[in-house]
Amino acid sequence: MAEVDGGMRDSGVQEQVQEQEEEAQDRGPESFDALTIRHPLNWGLGHATRVVPIIEQLNEQKFNVWIATSKDALGFLKKQFPEINYIDFPNYKVKYSASNNQIFRFLISIPKIITGTIKEHLQIKKIIKENKFDIIISDNRYGLWNRSTYNVFITHQLNIKLPVGLKTFEPILKKIVKKCINRYDECWIPDFKGENSIAGELANPCNGIKNLYYIGLLSRYKKQNETVFIENEIDILFVLSGPEPQRTVFENIIYNQIKTRKEKFVLVRGTTKKGTNKYHFPVYDLVDTETLLSLIVKSKTVVCRAGYSSIMDLIALNKNAIIVPTPGQTEQEYLAEHLKNKGFFNSVKQKEFTIDKLQQREYNFIKDQKDETYTPLCERILQLKEK
Repeated sequence: MAEVDGGMRDSGVQEQVQEQEEEAQDRGPESFDALTIRHPLNWGLGHATRVVPIIEQLNEQKFNVWIATSKDALGFLKKQFPEINYIDFPNYKVKYSASNNQIFRFLISIPKIITGTIKEHLQIKKIIKENKFDIIISDNRYGLWNRSTYNVFITHQLNIKLPVGLKTFEPILKKIVKKCINRYDECWIPDFKGENSIAGELANPCNGIKNLYYIGLLSRYKKQNETVFIENEIDILFVLSGPEPQRTVFENIIYNQIKTRKEKFVLVRGTTKKGTNKYHFPVYDLVDTETLLSLIVKSKTVVCRAGYSSIMDLIALNKNAIIVPTPGQTEQEYLAEHLKNKGFFNSVKQKEFTIDKLQQREYNFIKDQKDETYTPLCERILQLKEK
């Protein structure tokens, strides 16, 4: 079975499992059960969207896929794959600050992350015992491995960036990350190795981490092999995501700047939580893949977070954007600066965001892409059948 970000509620699960076992018998002896598990922190939909091509490939190869996740990610993936079985597996209860500095919040969240990792490891042990999964694919959840399954870990952060005041502890963190990843049979990195890397220092290989595989960029959108010219019907498309309360903070900044303007705006709020702002233009809470694609290609300017999954989608679509990192989220702050220096995107800090000063770069990503972008992923999934 394949599960994305997992945890299992008892209600109704046994009936679902029985149905799945009957279906597996119908498919014959080459059926494999894969469990795919999404990110433990509720940092928006990025980790949900990037597993879409993995789930599609698993389905093509006739794996019996289960998805484990929660909240908005659960709603998004149910829209994408309504035929797949789902397990409601909660995120860690980590809170974020409304200020630009997250150091204090980071420090007090460490015990919760450690406790959450131990708890999820015990949960997955129970799930495996009850449901006989063959493979676990864990998107950045360090505790979701089991001795009786083949375990795959997905991350683009082999080297985690800490806030300036905590840089001294990065070597210690690197050793902890290495030890955790080495509990898995494989580590998949959604990036290119070497000078074509998008994640930069984040995805640089670390000494001692075994079985690393660079599987290329993961996007829910098919790679564009040529530039498509479509008339711009939208002046600025805002695509919000990420942790609260910073998602709401950024939405309010945008609202206060555009509430009296006459340009053609569209806002994707990136949450099911109801807002209080009164907009005079189209607003969506969550959108499916095809709707967002249509909005992106019709937009003259796209403004979004500097999340890695958003960046992979933009590159796949050969679409430029202005990226605004979530304050205090060091990964996004590094990516924004790194990709700005590479000439890929313009970036601006949230506190300095001004509609009148938005200037989007024009970079052709097609010339940097290879036809075999998704081949490494296909190869790894085919290899899973041999395990």
